[in-house]
Amino acid sequence: MGLEIKLAPDILFYLGGFPVTNTFFWSLVLSLFLIGLTFFIRKNLKLVPGRLQNIAELLLESGYSFVKSIAGTEKKTRRIFPLVFTMFLFILVANLATYIPGQSAITLARQEGPVSVFRAVMSDYSMVFVMTVITFLITQIVAIMVHGPFGYLGKFINFKNPLQFFLGLMDLIGELAKVISLSFRLFGNIFAGEVLGAVMLFLAPFFIPLPFMFLGLLTAVVQAFVFAVLTLVFITMASEIEENEITESASI
Repeated sequence: MGLEIKLAPDILFYLGGFPVTNTFFWSLVLSLFLIGLTFFIRKNLKLVPGRLQNIAELLLESGYSFVKSIAGTEKKTRRIFPLVFTMFLFILVANLATYIPGQSAITLARQEGPVSVFRAVMSDYSMVFVMTVITFLITQIVAIMVHGPFGYLGKFINFKNPLQFFLGLMDLIGELAKVISLSFRLFGNIFAGEVLGAVMLFLAPFFIPLPFMFLGLLTAVVQAFVFAVLTLVFITMASEIEENEITESASI
């Protein structure tokens, strides 16, 4: 049997006309796991924390301090932290969950052959794209709320002189390019790690794949951090007031 590498996820079944893929199914399982774990920790909070509560508190406190160091103020941090930390935690757990042994053995029988029930969530570009679009939309909403509708549009559409118009056009292209760069960075690294691991296991199924698996494990953690940090940076930059805006408001 040869090695088969698929870019698109496999469809497990249909709910009405909605196709449920293995990546979507795995994302639901992980989401329910995280929600259940959160409620469990919340219900069992103690003055003298156990190991699980210690880990949760360490992650929350470290993450909050890091977000505050970039956001700058307590008010911004309280608004940005839930989104950034949720994205980081979900991506991290989704990436690490692919290293749970025995997943490939769980399959569904199909006419074209057995289909794996579980697959790396972030190797599905549609999932990564949706998360990136959420980041992009929130960034634009924050920018509109801070600068106002006309101030926001004035950043991209400026007819004062040809140079300002060109720079505005470049800013618009740069904003749209964030969607591509942010999504392909996460998707590309996770999918490449999945392919590399599969190839090495196929060619040499024993000790040789171990270094590549450790490299993939490191990539899984780093990419979760990078995606969350870039989301934090984009939103923080959108909320900043530029010097010329301060001058204009002062003159008024």
